[in-house]
Amino acid sequence: MFPDSLHLACSTCVKSFQEGGGDAAGWSIIFLLATIVPVLGATGICMARIVRRERENFDPKYAE
Repeated sequence: MFPDSLHLACSTCVKSFQEGGGDAAGWSIIFLLATIVPVLGATGICMARIVRRERENFDPKYAE
């Protein structure tokens, strides 16, 4: 389908891409997930603790 003369990258770029792992996008997605998921989890845990403590210490005379 593609002629042999059509190259998407020079040989230097292709070689360094293959030697460098070749999966930079995959590793960056893993890194971002490993960063975002614990932050969201910690935020959720803090919110759950706030809700639980509010329910435990709720004074019924302030209910509407």
